[in-house]
Amino acid sequence: MAAAAQTPAPSPLPNGLYAVFSTSAGQFIAKLYEKDTPLAVANFVALAQGTKPWLDPKTHAPVRRPLYDNLTFFRIRPGEMIQSGSADNTTTHNCGIMIRDEFLPGLRFDRAGRLAVANAGGPDTGGCQFFITVGPMPSWDGKYTVFGTVVQGLDVVEQIGRAPVHNETPLEPVKLNNVSITRVGPEQPEKPKKRK
Repeated sequence: MAAAAQTPAPSPLPNGLYAVFSTSAGQFIAKLYEKDTPLAVANFVALAQGTKPWLDPKTHAPVRRPLYDNLTFFRIRPGEMIQSGSADNTTTHNCGIMIRDEFLPGLRFDRAGRLAVANAGGPDTGGCQFFITVGPMPSWDGKYTVFGTVVQGLDVVEQIGRAPVHNETPLEPVKLNNVSITRVGPEQPEKPKKRK
């Protein structure tokens, strides 16, 4: 009798800050670039953990609760990206937050799995929504802040990106159950502030 094929255990994660995305299609993990894009990472972590207020789409009042619980990947551009992070699962939701862009020459859309801040099409208009690339998108370099990259479960991202769509809206959206933040190893030491 042949032995059942064993799925290899994922390799241990190196030291760093990670976002664990639990979805109805499976789990994927992204390493967050906390040193390179501190504003985007701090904003994303605070929204995932519910420590930063954002505008509830029903009451239009600020709330403090984890934003990325029980959402969907409401927008899919096949071969390009999957998008989530909107409390009402539309691109038009205004969460009441805008953060400054953080463009770095070394953080490019050169592969699948890039985690980036979605924006309203202009400078410094990113807030709560994010997307993950399913392929290289060099034309997006310098337009969106890349603040992480998928290090485990890229196959899950690719599977979500293959969902049937109508005008970028998935016919059966994949659910984003939650995003948890985890650190492996010691916290990054803060850079000493320069004296004036």
